[in-house]
Amino acid sequence: MTAMARPRLVAAQARLEAERAETLSEIEALTKARQDIIDAASLVATDDEHDPEGSTIAFEREQLTALLDQANRQMSSLDGALKRIRTGTYGICMSCGQAIPTERLEVRPAASTCVRCASG
Repeated sequence: MTAMARPRLVAAQARLEAERAETLSEIEALTKARQDIIDAASLVATDDEHDPEGSTIAFEREQLTALLDQANRQMSSLDGALKRIRTGTYGICMSCGQAIPTERLEVRPAASTCVRCASG
């Protein structure tokens, strides 16, 4: 198990922190949008399931919920990668213990497994 070069590790940490900030903003916006839909729906008595104008309020709420779940999973992944940087295990496959190729980490900086383990 070889440690990543210090400059690459610093760059990876900066990128992960920037992605984390973006993801946090996305979570806040999605949470607000979902709450706005819930609040708006509670103010009026509508039959959104039979609205001829398009998608239902329930569909929009569930779509935002799915996006929020995805953003929360991304946040968890980013937090895990930042923790691995702090503990000195970043860039090491959590399944097989081998080094994760730099190319994979450039594409997926929060990757916790090598390609072989991720696809197996």
